[in-house]
Amino acid sequence: MSAFRLALAQLNVTVGDLDANRRLIEEAIRRAKAWRADLVVVPELAVTGYPPEDLLLKPQFIEVNAEALERLAPAAQGLVALVGFVDRDRQERLYNAAAVLAGGRRVATYHKQWLPNYGVFDEKRYFAPGAGSLMLIVGGVRVGVTICEDLWEETPCRALAACGAQVVVNLSASPYHAGKLQARERLFARRARDNRLAIAYCNLVGGQDELVFDGASLVLDARGRERIRSAQFRENMVLIDLEPTQMGPGRRSPRAARGVVRVVALSRSLPERPRLRLAPARRLAPVEEVYEALTLGVRDYVRKNGFSTVVLGLSGGVDSALTACLAADALGPAEVRAVVMPSRFSSAATQEDARRVARALGIEALEIPIEPMFRAYLDTLQPLFGTRALDVTEQNLQARIRGTLLMALSNKFGWLVLTTGNKSETATGYTTLYGDMAGGFAVIKDVPKTLVYELARFRNRRGPGQPIPASVLARAPSAELAPDQTDQDTLPPYSLLDRLLKASVEEDRSLRAILARNRVDSGLVRRVLAMVDRSEYKRRQGPPGIKITPKAFGKDRRMPITNRFHQS
Repeated sequence: MSAFRLALAQLNVTVGDLDANRRLIEEAIRRAKAWRADLVVVPELAVTGYPPEDLLLKPQFIEVNAEALERLAPAAQGLVALVGFVDRDRQERLYNAAAVLAGGRRVATYHKQWLPNYGVFDEKRYFAPGAGSLMLIVGGVRVGVTICEDLWEETPCRALAACGAQVVVNLSASPYHAGKLQARERLFARRARDNRLAIAYCNLVGGQDELVFDGASLVLDARGRERIRSAQFRENMVLIDLEPTQMGPGRRSPRAARGVVRVVALSRSLPERPRLRLAPARRLAPVEEVYEALTLGVRDYVRKNGFSTVVLGLSGGVDSALTACLAADALGPAEVRAVVMPSRFSSAATQEDARRVARALGIEALEIPIEPMFRAYLDTLQPLFGTRALDVTEQNLQARIRGTLLMALSNKFGWLVLTTGNKSETATGYTTLYGDMAGGFAVIKDVPKTLVYELARFRNRRGPGQPIPASVLARAPSAELAPDQTDQDTLPPYSLLDRLLKASVEEDRSLRAILARNRVDSGLVRRVLAMVDRSEYKRRQGPPGIKITPKAFGKDRRMPITNRFHQS
């Protein structure tokens, strides 16, 4: 038997842009055909984009999705294409589906069996689960079809292996978080070894609201060894010639598979072709992987929502410096505006550092001192405040003046405001509602402060030059809203705080469990957990931001605002 030529096309589609998505898929099929592939696979729900959420409740959306698939079918001539779309049955039930296109028409359809309903996933709200598996025979090779979660569960692969599948392909839209790539690879390798079949996984790539899809499509042989892997965070097509020895033996047990697996025979033989030379993608280091995820998330959120230019407040601190770097790398320096807004409490050193960051990145810096506006607020409120002592009220006024100025520039020039708060601040409420939280996109919302420093140092190492001054990295973090203020006046050291937040927010550990694992004062831990609980109303009103940890605020973690439960 000749080698089986497989193409995996990881695409950056846009939710709801069905015509543009169709053109991307058509181009992928055309390229795979030019490479003389036997089978081309595109990601889960590639026609609609993922996740389409409540667009799925609109009948017209489902109809246009079906029309787009029908227009795609003629492109599948001389090869087989697996395309993710939304299917609807006669009872009006919706399915997360894969269309099998061959000979210019749809010849079969597979419905996803396992619907995730945890974390950011909500598929049971929209879809009915599929019943039974599908196996294709392409050039004599037995190819099982799965969609995303089907591969994370044991049953679909086991059923396909029992029916003699040699390769299992998986159309996926698996969102990124740090460490997930390694988890996927370990799981898929186990599936391949346990079932003695090759695994071909085709993932979505690109940003969609809070989510980033990292691609990293891959093929494993029947021993679980990686044969080819695509790049992360960019569109790509990988091709591989799978030899018979790299696939499963194709032994079937009809009794085990009876009534469970449909078999559809397509092309009868594989043509002889010159062998492909494989070029696996470079693996990214952990901190580089996060940086690339954030960069892609910014680029796609800005462009897919119709913006070209962004604006942010540049304070001279590490958070705004990192955000400026990400924006410049994502969009180009010409599309980034930084606003330096000194107050009476701003030090000359931080203001100069802000200007140095802007110069190093080549972005335009605007200067708007806020003292006149701050003084006007104080004078206006003085008859009401009287002799009351200065407190957080006056601090928040400064942050809100800055937020108002950024939003005014956004309204006047059509610039999207990027906020610069990190996860540690967002978790504890060390933010100002309608102040530093005011904006359209929270770039580092899911990045703990300790990781902010790692990313800043990485960006300096990568160059060119070192856009973030050493003084920014060495200086004690401060909001500079009061004399001699530092973050640690209110918060524990970030190295400790981030550890406590990970245990509570991401791992859902109780107070008792946290204290058992950390030698720290119980009163301090209680105070941190109380800050997290009290700040839910702020987080609910903040802009979306990029998910890069296993559990981000937002879709991942849906806590009630009105809530009297306290951890013990």
